[in-house]
Amino acid sequence: MKKSLVLLTFAMIFATASQAQLKFGLKGGLNVTNLSLKDFTHDRSNQCGFFAGPTVKFTFPAIGLGFDVAALYDQRQAKIKGTEDDLKQRQMIVPVNTRYSFGLGDAASIFFFAGPQFGFNIGDKDQPIGVMADGRYENVGEWRLKSSNFSVNLGFGVMLFHHLQVSANYNIACGKTGELKFGEAAGTVWNALQGNSYEGRANAWQVGLAYYF
Repeated sequence: MKKSLVLLTFAMIFATASQAQLKFGLKGGLNVTNLSLKDFTHDRSNQCGFFAGPTVKFTFPAIGLGFDVAALYDQRQAKIKGTEDDLKQRQMIVPVNTRYSFGLGDAASIFFFAGPQFGFNIGDKDQPIGVMADGRYENVGEWRLKSSNFSVNLGFGVMLFHHLQVSANYNIACGKTGELKFGEAAGTVWNALQGNSYEGRANAWQVGLAYYF
């Protein structure tokens, strides 16, 4: 009896594995950065960025479970109102998502996904922040990025005709993305911030489009 159960278990695992699908594709999209600066009271504005790169998807159609991994170039930016410079983050990101899908017929399926994301900064780590005062540019501070960061994705999407994928998710930063530090700012209203630093987290709403071959 025990041998029969073991053989049946292995047979089910083999049958499921034999139906597994591995697909490669390309992914791209837009993100809107939600910059959060701890204890910072000045206005901030979100700005659009983008991401693009290769992706791979591994699924078990029989149970609706799957995984996807990508290597994407990701650019995000935000702005402190009243300053002349954008806060930019250029990085390579590696999202690793677990996904669960269910079909809506042969033409479409809906899926939900979640998972960790690893980011590695490839842009300028130190970026100046300036204002215009009396007709001239004045450096008031610096945006300092970490070399790497960790975040989590939560989202959903639709797969059309087994090849075209549309998705939306929120990327949540775990720990600080960078630090906004103010130096000397003589002659401007930013004087009150002189010597202060503010921990920043760059969360983002993302909308993506992928095509799997």
